[in-house]
Amino acid sequence: MKPITLKEIANSCNVTVHGDESLSVTSIVTDSRQVESGSLFAAIKGERVDGHNFIAQCVENGACCVLCEEKPQVECNYILVESTLNALKMIAKYYRSTFDIPFISITGSVGKTSTKEMIASVLSQKFNVHKTSGNFNNELGVPLTLFKLEKEHEVAVIEMGISDFSEMTRLSDMVRPDISVITNIGCCHLENLIDRDGVLKAKTEVLQFLNPNGKMFFCGDDDKLFTVKGHGDIKTTFYGFSDHNEYRAEIIETDLERGIECKLYLKNGVVEATVPSVESHMVSNALCAAAIGESMGMTLSQIKAGVQSYKTVGSRSNIIRKNSVTIIDDCYNANPTSLKASVDTLAKFSGRRVAVIGDMKELGVNENALHFESGEYIYNKGIDVVVAVGGLSKHLFEGAKNNGHYFETVELCADKITDIIKDGDTVLVKASHSMHFDKIVDTINTHFE
Repeated sequence: MKPITLKEIANSCNVTVHGDESLSVTSIVTDSRQVESGSLFAAIKGERVDGHNFIAQCVENGACCVLCEEKPQVECNYILVESTLNALKMIAKYYRSTFDIPFISITGSVGKTSTKEMIASVLSQKFNVHKTSGNFNNELGVPLTLFKLEKEHEVAVIEMGISDFSEMTRLSDMVRPDISVITNIGCCHLENLIDRDGVLKAKTEVLQFLNPNGKMFFCGDDDKLFTVKGHGDIKTTFYGFSDHNEYRAEIIETDLERGIECKLYLKNGVVEATVPSVESHMVSNALCAAAIGESMGMTLSQIKAGVQSYKTVGSRSNIIRKNSVTIIDDCYNANPTSLKASVDTLAKFSGRRVAVIGDMKELGVNENALHFESGEYIYNKGIDVVVAVGGLSKHLFEGAKNNGHYFETVELCADKITDIIKDGDTVLVKASHSMHFDKIVDTINTHFE
């Protein structure tokens, strides 16, 4: 973080500093373990932990100021606010305004993180890129991501995730994107957003604070997104596999060891590259990154190098080969749209295919039907064995014609999974993050080492 004074911070929140307002802050943190000399510690009252209980420790460890909702019990510089979280968003908005570099926002029902990583991989061939780390894409994560911007950064790639209306408006108000990317509109967070039309409405709130001279890159293969032809004077640039897209991709060959050979048709020529992934949608992500790279003056050779340098992060379609067993670790999250994409990937492999699937959360009143339909999709794709886990996944198991095994809990599945998997199997492991399916991945990993 480039230094800003306590006075600047207080002014951005419309409050005053209790102490020395001329002091400079060199980091803003919400985790007491990350405090160092020059830090501002933001004390947040969480569901399980109240940051106010750590103020004394943070001051002792070098925090130069505390942002809090209650007057500290120790002597220190402090800024008192009604809501620490809201104050962080106001500070983040101000801090972002001190940068005159392109900000790229990325949202969508699925593929946000992989698209963010692909865009960052491509742009890093020419620019010093700052990108969202991990899953810091919500109303706390986005401010913390912005605070990590340094003066030497030339581009910021910011992932933005939501689960309800108005959230994207608040995120966009902080980020003020110059380029807006939306990957797709799927069935996710339906308990609040009701249906795909609701998802579209919520996602496109990002356009409220888009730079009037900015750009929009939307996946034109998505029927909902293709209806958004522009915003104000900005015309939407569509990318995808279909011929009606301005930027188009073509898959040439899929090699389960090396990746997908493809052609990316850009304005200035064709990029022939191997995307290091076995998931077809990663070619679409690469096309999006290529289109943005070209719009920012990158050469075709730079774009190709960036696409081929892409690396998977976390438990997102991570291919793990353990002796005779191949694991597709995709247990970071799940909804019906992303599940179908993962099943499509599993279906490409030879030998026996096993789908270990857990509950998909936040699907609203139609959650049972959506799980059943997902099970039908798995069955129709010819997947050999289904292992369903959780109360909702019982409906998925029924949709898959009870073709395999059903367990009520992750623990029961973990106990039996190595009896089900055989040498030569390819195993997809996927569920909502709250199901903690990493336990199942770890069990398989350990057993087949």
